[in-house]
Amino acid sequence: MIGEKSVKDNKYFDEVIVGGLPTVRATRSELASLMVDDCLKARSSAGNFQPKLVFSSNGQGVSLAGQNPNFLKTMMEASWIHADGQSVVFASKLTKTPLPERVATTDFFHDAANAAIENKLSFFILGGSESQNSRAVEKMKKLYPSLIIAGRRNGYFHAEEDEEVCKQIKNSGADVLWVGLGKPFQEEWCVKNKDKLNGIGWIKTCGGLYAFLCGDSPRAPSWMQEFCLEWLFRSLKDPKRLLWRYATTNPHSIYRLIRYTRTQ
Repeated sequence: MIGEKSVKDNKYFDEVIVGGLPTVRATRSELASLMVDDCLKARSSAGNFQPKLVFSSNGQGVSLAGQNPNFLKTMMEASWIHADGQSVVFASKLTKTPLPERVATTDFFHDAANAAIENKLSFFILGGSESQNSRAVEKMKKLYPSLIIAGRRNGYFHAEEDEEVCKQIKNSGADVLWVGLGKPFQEEWCVKNKDKLNGIGWIKTCGGLYAFLCGDSPRAPSWMQEFCLEWLFRSLKDPKRLLWRYATTNPHSIYRLIRYTRTQ
């Protein structure tokens, strides 16, 4: 999976191994251009295009991949993995070709939305509770009135409903499917169901994006993001759910980011 992958205009993005995961060296705007390129190819494929799986890497994901071989295998199925966490960007400085910037999904969504509007691409919004999903879509429409939302569905469904869910997504004609089901389930769901979603350009995992969009989870101040302290901000906001998780995963992720970042 390591190497170069082509995009339009004869540009190439290479990858570096950070924390054991091949991470694409692309900026937010470059990743948005890649999304457009793949979606336009999918449109011209008469439904035969296999969706690109686009996952993200952060401290939690790096730690989980180190503990769970199945999750690591799932992550390696991605067409592209981008640096969602600032700690991944910092660790990439150990390599000869550091990552150009952090591509946080909560920020990248806005690049993707603008690119989608410009190229008349449509989104399907999957995941979250019914209330959160609905409010997130309303926020998207408010922020981007010209953005085409082909459909939406909450994330509360059983495995036996996957066929029905995928059929709904395909029938919507969406170009990009956003999947917010939480790690590691969202990545596993994407890999498991990608063959049922041929014709879609991108399947993009998005974790807590909907919570941020509808205001359920506020973003950390920019200075905390810059110094890899977003985890502390979130823990203070929701200590019962997050404090123990970060207390256990942070040391392991730091170890993995140092030990399994390929310097050459």
